[in-house]
Parts: sequence; C-alpha cells; structure tokens
Amino acid sequence: MSEFVLQQNEAALQQQKPKEMIRRLVWKICIATLILMAIGSATRVMNAGLACPDWPLCYGELVPAKQMNLQVFLEWFHRLDAALIGISAIALFGLSWWHRRVLPRWLPWASTFGLFLIVFQGILGGLTVTELLRFDIVTAHLGTALLFFSTLLIIGTALMPYQGNGTVGKLPWVGLTAAVLVYLQSLLGALVGSRWALHQCLGGSQLCTVMYSHIAGLVPPSLATLVMVFICWRTPALHPTLRRLANMAGALLTLQILLGFATFKLHLQVEPLTVSHQAIGAALLGTLVAFTVLALRDWATSRNITVLSNDCGVWSEGTGGVAEEIISNS
Repeated sequence: MSEFVLQQNEAALQQQKPKEMIRRLVWKICIATLILMAIGSATRVMNAGLACPDWPLCYGELVPAKQMNLQVFLEWFHRLDAALIGISAIALFGLSWWHRRVLPRWLPWASTFGLFLIVFQGILGGLTVTELLRFDIVTAHLGTALLFFSTLLIIGTALMPYQGNGTVGKLPWVGLTAAVLVYLQSLLGALVGSRWALHQCLGGSQLCTVMYSHIAGLVPPSLATLVMVFICWRTPALHPTLRRLANMAGALLTLQILLGFATFKLHLQVEPLTVSHQAIGAALLGTLVAFTVLALRDWATSRNITVLSNDCGVWSEGTGGVAEEIISNS
C-alpha cells in the first residue's frame, strides 16, 4: 500500500515539473512585456517611432552602430525586446503542446492564443513604421500588447498554488468589471497619445473631445476599483493574497491619477512622467486581472466547481483549496 502511494506521489511530482517550468516562463514573459510597453511609451514621447525608417531591420542592419543615438536606440531596443518576447511565446506554445498530457487542457490553447496575439502584434509593429505612425494602428498596437499581457497574467495566476476560503462573494465580478474598464480607459489613453490630442487641444483647440473623453473616462474604472477595494476591506476572513492585491490596486490607482494630473498640467513636457503614467496603467490592469483570476478560483472553491482539467484526470479545488491532480487508475 505504501509503495503504491509513493508511486502516485512520484508520478504527481513528475507531472508538476512541466507546469512549474511553464509558470516560471510565463512570469518572465510578463515582466519583459511590461518593460516592452514602457519602452514603447518612451519611444512615442521621444518622437522615436520612425527613428528606424525600415522594418524589421534598422537602416538595413541588425545593429545600426553608425546611426545609433538615443532615438534610434529606443526604437531598436523596442524591436529587440519584442523579438525576444516573440521567441519566448513560441517556446511557451511548444512546451505547452509537448507536455499537454500532463497539463491542464486549457493551457495549450491559451498559449496558442498568446502566440497569435504576439504575431498580430508584430504585424502591427511593422505597420506602425510603414504607415508612418497612423493613429489607429498605434492604438491597436498598444491594445494588443495589453491583451497579450493580460493573457499571460491569466495563465500565470491560474497556475499558481492557491488555497481559497470561499469568502469572496461578488468580488470576482467586481474585479472583472474594474479590469475591463481599465483596459478600455487604456485604449482611450493610447488614442490620446497617438493623436497628440493634448497638444492639439491646448495649442489649437483641436481634438479636445478625444482628450476630454479620456479625462471623463477616468471615473468608471476608478469607481469600480475603489468599490472592489472597499468590499475587500469589509469582507471578513478574505484571503491575504486577495487583500494585498486589492490594496495594491488602490495604491496604483492613486498614483496613476496623480501622474495623469501632473502630465496634463505639464503638457507632456516631462517624458518620464508620461512613460510612468503608461507603465502604472499597465501595472494596474495586471493587478486587477490577477485579482480577478484568484477571486474566481476562490469562488469556484466555495461551490465545488471544477475549474481546470487535463487528459490524466481532473484539476479541482479540493478541501485544502490547492489545485491537485486526482489521478485515475481505472
């Protein structure tokens, strides 16, 4: 009997290795994607979007040493980071399908969707250069990057060990609402940036509707995030991870509003503020996405709902709340 149990434990440990390897890879790609978006924002505010006039090379070279300056470096490094993320996304896709028999069934398909997004993102990146920074393409470029970033966070958070306690109530749906509203607000911000609406409104009273839409659009996601934080404070016995994520979201929201106000008052003249505004917005979205996924797992635990499955058995939230594989030996 003890030998049979040891064999089961050894089999479970062997099946955990690919999952842990993929989870670590996903978090690394997440960090690289956040850095990529920050560099992309710096490229835009420094007017470096066309510093490399061709694509995918830069001045026909992999490393344009002769033409290298700050603007060229920003655009070149942006492409380099994007290429590394693309290679990592291919690796994630390959590993997920190679180990699919011991992984949750949804994981290979999620990695496929992520690879599709990064390929589409690369196409948009090329079009931003060939179409001379056309505003709708630039906006879609950031929107796709945020969607890819969110997809990675969903995968990484879903693979985390987590012990829910069933006290979340309606928090998953509040968190999801806040995340969607922050994403839409980020798209509005990308539209303002790609059309230089702030400069045009203050300088020539043009595109003021676009700029004021972004300012007014701040209200719904802010309220949704604050409601989420308030409910977390009022919910007894809430999981500490959810409480920390909620507090982090509240702090990031406060910082984002302050950065937005400073950016507006200084008319985008301080580039680090503008870049920070973009980066903090992405971090806020990521925090809300992670909160929502964990809250949904907690909600599923309280209702004994199976949330993940694979070919070898069922991944479910057991009495301890940790995702475990129930291996069938029939």
